[in-house]
Amino acid sequence: MAIPQLTDEQVRTWSREQKDGWWLATVFRGNMPQLTIRSAITGFLLGGILSATNLYVGAKTGWTLGVGITSVILAFVMFRLFTLLGAKDFTILENNAMQSIATSAGYMTAPLIASLAAYMMVTNKVIPWHQMILWNVVLSLLGVLVAFPLKRRYINDEQQPFPEGRACGVVLDTLYNGDRATGFFQATALSIAALIAGGVQFAIGEAYQKYLQCQVLGRGAYWYMSDKLDTWYYSLAAQYQWLPTKIAGVPFKQLGLSPLLELSMIGAGGLAGARVGNSLMIGMLLNFTIVAPWMISMGEITPRSGSMADGTAVFGRAYLVNSWCLWWGVAMMVAASLVSLLAKPMVIISAFTGLFGKREKARDVLAHIELPMWISFVGVPILVVVSVWMGHEFFGVKWWHGLLSIPLICLLTLIAVNSTALTGTTPGGALSKITQFTFGALDRANPATNLMTAGMTSEVALNASNLLMDIKPGYMLGGKPRHQAIGHCIGILSGAIASTPLFFLMFLYDKNAPATGGAWAFMQGPPPGTNLQELMVSEKFSMPGAMQWKGVSDLIAGGASALKHSALIAMIVAAVAAVVIEVLKIITRNRLPISALAIGLGVVIPPDSTFMMWLGAILFAAAGSWAKTPGSFSRKLWVDSKEPICAGLIAGAALVGIGDQIVGIFLLKN
Repeated sequence: MAIPQLTDEQVRTWSREQKDGWWLATVFRGNMPQLTIRSAITGFLLGGILSATNLYVGAKTGWTLGVGITSVILAFVMFRLFTLLGAKDFTILENNAMQSIATSAGYMTAPLIASLAAYMMVTNKVIPWHQMILWNVVLSLLGVLVAFPLKRRYINDEQQPFPEGRACGVVLDTLYNGDRATGFFQATALSIAALIAGGVQFAIGEAYQKYLQCQVLGRGAYWYMSDKLDTWYYSLAAQYQWLPTKIAGVPFKQLGLSPLLELSMIGAGGLAGARVGNSLMIGMLLNFTIVAPWMISMGEITPRSGSMADGTAVFGRAYLVNSWCLWWGVAMMVAASLVSLLAKPMVIISAFTGLFGKREKARDVLAHIELPMWISFVGVPILVVVSVWMGHEFFGVKWWHGLLSIPLICLLTLIAVNSTALTGTTPGGALSKITQFTFGALDRANPATNLMTAGMTSEVALNASNLLMDIKPGYMLGGKPRHQAIGHCIGILSGAIASTPLFFLMFLYDKNAPATGGAWAFMQGPPPGTNLQELMVSEKFSMPGAMQWKGVSDLIAGGASALKHSALIAMIVAAVAAVVIEVLKIITRNRLPISALAIGLGVVIPPDSTFMMWLGAILFAAAGSWAKTPGSFSRKLWVDSKEPICAGLIAGAALVGIGDQIVGIFLLKN
């Protein structure tokens, strides 16, 4: 069934009161169940689970993935199966309310893998778990209250597209009012992909296999499947001496060039697409096969231990990135983000169009279902004061710096929301860097000043944009806006409760230190004196988002003079290259096959993850070009179900991978 919508002429000429009246009479579904107890519980649980997958993938790639469509399909099939047991089926609006909860929970991992992790690396201080939860929840709620006054303008009046939200609305309409077989097909594809990825991850998981074979079955030894994909190559190299195993005298493995089997990264690459996958590969090859070996041969990068002369030099991917390579990668990402934002002046200008114009006095025909405006007018000042207080008490940000940051945060949030409305992309990274540089200039001595004010920008902007993206499908399908606002707040709590303990467990639990306080000692963080950056950043989890934030903070604190001359030159060259690429992208109307941002990211992400993401991007792109016949099985599988398959690969591998770490901590006997 076609979703009712206004024509372009009606959007331009009708008043908001007319548009609201049309929506109330034509689209609104009255009292159809929406935010029910079961939709709230389902969203809460699914959101907690999907926030775990976001934390896992984000720590590897620096990206936070949307989980709206994934949660919609899962809930649709789940309740279809429950109807076989006599349960009442989910309504379309219950599913929509559920996806609001799940999506907001999934986005709660963003600060954990960016500003908060960077703060802990820079200061070498663990943020107490309750402070992390309070910080994330308060700023997220602030984003919700900032968003709702904007909802009337962007959704009710201007009817902005919010592309990802619209796509979610179309999927919901298809599942409940169209071809329901499509939903079952996509859910089956998602489930099979998750089972395959989970099965492979279980076979790879050393803790699983040790616990199962030694402690459950009583064996004296155990076996687990190796995830190393280059073992065969080194076996051949041992027989055929002419096969290369070094670049400029440095072994491949010392450069991080050792591919690993990681199906979650294949799924992430499939979602990212060929342009991003190819760009990541370019950045990785450029850095680890050309730039890093070149700098090593010139003596600009010295070994972590040993020496090149006697062949005992030890480097490693993380050491190479942290000691030199990070700088040109960060320069490229920051320059690309800022140019991309500033190259769209109409996105910025239109964000403020109509804000200060003369308003017509109109009757609010939706007052009984909208979130009352007084809640925002009262709640925003209260939460602003609370957030500034937390910045001062938790991180030592001066009161006046915190208060001064609020106008900039509101300004940049408005730009972010407008960008999301038009393009579906929230430029949180670029906007947060504006805050970082601005407040870093005011206070270079305290890294929290630039990191946490920028963290406020990023979190408020992300939640405001995300809420409006969630409300778009509800508006399309006739749901009550205030129900989605409440659901979003439920998701905020779900994501914070699920992701914060998991963050401590995955990144702040020192397995090599003596445990004190029982199994839950991980919530206190590692023992004093632990190098948090070495603990949090590993070959498995590179924390590229946090490393970018930390790199900017270090640059602010030390200035350009603190960098090696070669690193400074590399930064300038990388920034110029990023500007050129972004300009070419504009000239070619976004047809340029590479992304400067992704090239820079390829420097920070481990090569094994980059290779798997590239492989996933190429596989799905090739399958999509091959499956051209509309309605064919191959088309339904590789094109129509690409997102569910990728989501299944990510969820299966991530959840089982997290489980392996939990088993290693709580169940294995030392």
